[in-house]
Amino acid sequence: MNFKDLVIKNRTRRVFDQSRPVDGATLAELVDVARYTPSARNLQPLKYVVTADQAQCAEIFPLLGWAGYLKDWKGPAEGERPTGYVVILLDRDLTDDPMGDQGIVSQTIMLAAVEKGLGGCIIGTVNRKKLAELLALPANLDILLVLALGVPAEEVVVEPLPADGKIEYWRTPDGTHHVPKRSLGEVLVAQYPQKA
Repeated sequence: MNFKDLVIKNRTRRVFDQSRPVDGATLAELVDVARYTPSARNLQPLKYVVTADQAQCAEIFPLLGWAGYLKDWKGPAEGERPTGYVVILLDRDLTDDPMGDQGIVSQTIMLAAVEKGLGGCIIGTVNRKKLAELLALPANLDILLVLALGVPAEEVVVEPLPADGKIEYWRTPDGTHHVPKRSLGEVLVAQYPQKA
């Protein structure tokens, strides 16, 4: 698969095949890939907790927010939930500002996960206090994001942005998740040299 195809295949996944769990070694491999990414001022202030322990995953699940645009959907049902998590942490002993590193590592982990046949969701809506207590995190480690991972069990389709410009994703009755995306013409402000 070429890189563009990998990026296109890397859709946000919120429904998983819970009968096919991720293993902890795979999650550690994903973090190992991420640690090679660029870091602002090369501070490398991010730390990680990975878990594929299903009892712990069950405790983490209710601490996360799922699909804000889908108001009547409370997240994946039992049997469709993530089987692994990567919790991205900022070590405040190194800096108080991650300067975007969390975005770089999140996308890198997700791309590496897709290459392994997995999928996931980058989650920023997190009950950080309760999750920090659950993971017994020391005071210097702040939770930035949680990556929910598993074997995908839903179809995600990219659609052109509709004429009304609505960016909200939606689901059809068959469970297909539709994601509108702006066209290249809408996001590319200029191209040099200009075409003749």
